[in-house]
Amino acid sequence: MTQDGKIALSKVPQVTLFFWIIKVAATTLGETGGDTVTMTLGWGYLAGTAFFVVLLVLSVAGQIRARQFHPWLYWATIIASTTFGTTMADYADRSLGIGYAGGASLLFTCLVAVLGSWYWSQGSVAVETVSTPATEMFYWAAITFSQTLGTALGDWMADSTGLGYGGGALVFAAGLAIVAGLYAWTSTSRVLLFWTAFILTRPLGATVGDFLDKPVGQGGLALSRPVASLVIGLFIVVCLLCVPQRAGLHPAASRVAGGG
Repeated sequence: MTQDGKIALSKVPQVTLFFWIIKVAATTLGETGGDTVTMTLGWGYLAGTAFFVVLLVLSVAGQIRARQFHPWLYWATIIASTTFGTTMADYADRSLGIGYAGGASLLFTCLVAVLGSWYWSQGSVAVETVSTPATEMFYWAAITFSQTLGTALGDWMADSTGLGYGGGALVFAAGLAIVAGLYAWTSTSRVLLFWTAFILTRPLGATVGDFLDKPVGQGGLALSRPVASLVIGLFIVVCLLCVPQRAGLHPAASRVAGGG
């Protein structure tokens, strides 16, 4: 309960099937949108990363300043984090020369460090607890590292294993299917499954995005990056207009609402 007697809500949406549909679309947009800026417009990875980090910081600041959950602001911040993740991972893997394995290892270490610090500080890394500035800072840091890690994993799977973009997308889709099965038929930690799924949706979106816009000779469909980004963006807009977006109940509020 809040001080005025209202049920407290988190500042992130309920995790439903449509949440994951929009998330995959947003990560695909992050790939095509990031590549549009760095490659099609010719900005390069460093300038593209600088541009998107500014958008990300502004979006996160807006999220933290907001007093309640706003679907459009939330998903704009997700898209900002995934486009930043695309350009940052590409910059680390290619411009810094540490390769896909090195980039993925570094980003995984950063993600674990953020989640560990979040748990040590707040006692939980469950997304339903995201209702204060402190938890939001941890949440968005974890989101950003998971998005960047997912980009590196997607590039590694497509480029280094010989599976290509279509094969890589199938591998990550299979991984998500396993997570869904564990959710439906086991008592595996829901928090663990959420973060696993969140990470896996990013390389799925990355490989799908690359499949759409990479040259045919590289295993893609050679579609226009700006056009693909526009179509995916419109799909997200339609989803937000047609599918109700509700804030998740904070666990303590859930117990109050249920009389527990």
